[in-house]
Amino acid sequence: MSHDATAACDGWDGSECEGTVHCPPRCPRFVDKQGARWTLRPAADEDAAALAEMYEAFGTADRAQGLPPVTRSRRADWIESMLAEGSNVVAERDGELFGHAMYTPTDAARPELAVFVHPSMQGRGVGTELCKHVIADAAAGGREGLELHVESGNRVARSVYRTVGFELAERRGDIRMALDLDDAIATEVRWPPLAREGPDDPLPREPVPIEFDGPRVAGADD
Repeated sequence: MSHDATAACDGWDGSECEGTVHCPPRCPRFVDKQGARWTLRPAADEDAAALAEMYEAFGTADRAQGLPPVTRSRRADWIESMLAEGSNVVAERDGELFGHAMYTPTDAARPELAVFVHPSMQGRGVGTELCKHVIADAAAGGREGLELHVESGNRVARSVYRTVGFELAERRGDIRMALDLDDAIATEVRWPPLAREGPDDPLPREPVPIEFDGPRVAGADD
């Protein structure tokens, strides 16, 4: 978010914010189910160490499809790869990272989405908000759709993905879900806060793409 966009916002109450041409595809300010304030922003190479620290807390039950990798060295390589090859967004609170989402590869028509939330912060809506940011970024970047893979037994993650518009595409071992970015939700997630929360349909505006710098899906909270 640019300085001008920041100046246009009145604190954390963005309900009257109409957005500006400087705004990213989705407002970076987010208040979770417990009233905590978050910033969701594009990831930078400098976030690698903080992401590595976040993933240290992931145990066996928090991994899916082998992600995040178990060993530190493999996690470091994976994080570096995601930051280099994907479109990434992180969820930050009080200077610490507790969420990470991405789609990859960035030049694919229908790249793959992945979402990860720190075990201590699940159930607060952070995973859902991360998904919306990735959808907004992918739509603004001209992608045709998004896909993901989720374990059939991960009911929480499947519920989150359905909430943001993903539908069952294939059931063969893991479940493949897909979202076409001409679906209404790909437009709705880019509305400014006033349009999302107000009574009237918003006037169309062309969002300014931002470059998140992320694959496959492990799990998500709600």
